[in-house]
Amino acid sequence: MEDQLSNEQVAEYREAFALFDKNADGTIDTKELGTTMRALGINPTEKEIEDMIREVDQDAKGCVTFPEFLSLMDGNGFISGSELRHVMNNLGEKLTDDELNEMIIEADLDGDGQINYSEFVRVMQAK
Repeated sequence: MEDQLSNEQVAEYREAFALFDKNADGTIDTKELGTTMRALGINPTEKEIEDMIREVDQDAKGCVTFPEFLSLMDGNGFISGSELRHVMNNLGEKLTDDELNEMIIEADLDGDGQINYSEFVRVMQAK
């Protein structure tokens, strides 16, 4: 996957990954993911966090490595409203259309209706 991305994209993904990887050990574990999500105001259960990790944990070590993190990316470099709604629904957060639009407007600096990873990183760093 890394060889399919530009150096700039890989750098942006590394920056986003580092926001989750609080102890800088090269992996994101359930504690780090939970801490980051709670800082964003999302309160998933431990089981929900474990399920999220398990979805991408290709080597079944209970954590997400950078290559596994890259596999999460759908390749277009954006988070659309429908993708955000899907993630939030999986976390048990049922959003109204207005709430979803507010989240996108807050993060969407260039006004294109999607959140790119630079915008995502900015929001993550602000929390």
